[in-house]
Amino acid sequence: MTFDQSVYEYVKSVPRGRVTTYGMIARAIGRPRAARQVGNALHRNPTPGIVPCHRVVNREGRLAPAFAFGGIEVQARLLEEEGVTVKDGCVDMQKYFWRG
Repeated sequence: MTFDQSVYEYVKSVPRGRVTTYGMIARAIGRPRAARQVGNALHRNPTPGIVPCHRVVNREGRLAPAFAFGGIEVQARLLEEEGVTVKDGCVDMQKYFWRG
């Protein structure tokens, strides 16, 4: 399995209404120092309807300013449709963080 495929498989396991981080994904797939590469893989996501990359935020809970599939507003809307509250471009990591 390629790095990108590993990222996509992990992201597909993130439940609706929860978020994870680039760093968490990197650790989970055995590449703990590859958070930036995780972001790059998600930016190339060939199947955004299947791989829910909108559920990935930074370690502070901030949404991706360059969300590849429509910008921060689209990411916020997709999360809110799943019950995740987004305030000022950020989600409450205490409430919504999923470790897998």
